[in-house]
Amino acid sequence: MTDRTHITVILDRTGSMADIRDDVVGGFNSFLAAQQALDAPATFTLVQFDSQDPYEVVQPFGPLAQARPLTRATYVPRASTPLYDAIGRGLIDLEASLGRLLVSERPAKVVFAIVTDGHENASREFSRERVLSMISTKKSEGWSFVFLSADPTSFDDAAGLGVHDDARLLFHKTRKGNARAWSAMSSKMEQFRGGALENMHFDDKDRSDQDDAR
Repeated sequence: MTDRTHITVILDRTGSMADIRDDVVGGFNSFLAAQQALDAPATFTLVQFDSQDPYEVVQPFGPLAQARPLTRATYVPRASTPLYDAIGRGLIDLEASLGRLLVSERPAKVVFAIVTDGHENASREFSRERVLSMISTKKSEGWSFVFLSADPTSFDDAAGLGVHDDARLLFHKTRKGNARAWSAMSSKMEQFRGGALENMHFDDKDRSDQDDAR
């Protein structure tokens, strides 16, 4: 394996995200720019989901340096929330992409990040139990899972998917709350990629930063 990190972001673009559309675009773009500025090599995948298109691959698996920012034209909130389908297909897709690499070329670290503001209500292909099993298997292989949510119900549901408490961050659905959530994930990602953190997790400061972000 290489010292490369792979980052997959599964991004909710359902209708309820319309209120923070520009904030999500800005938050994601800041996260992307910060990760691209690091010297450590990485690959990247970006997927958006909603019930009209449960799995839109915006950035296929490839070099992080080649990933492009989001715009209002590429991020258009609509429809409902097939969260399980997006996660399940993302896991299968990433496993296939990594499987096509030589063992010597595979990343030593894999981070699978899910960003949503709502709870599951539209999946047709994957159940919670199936996604839980898939996540459990990948965690046993060393993958890290991160869950950012603006919805308390979805935040709690993430525990039922096997995402550890420390790797979940509940953010306020405001410009400040959204920005701080992306910033927290970016900071932890930088430390994880650089070896300063052994695993992806959020701390008390990340959570307290949301206290005045309403």
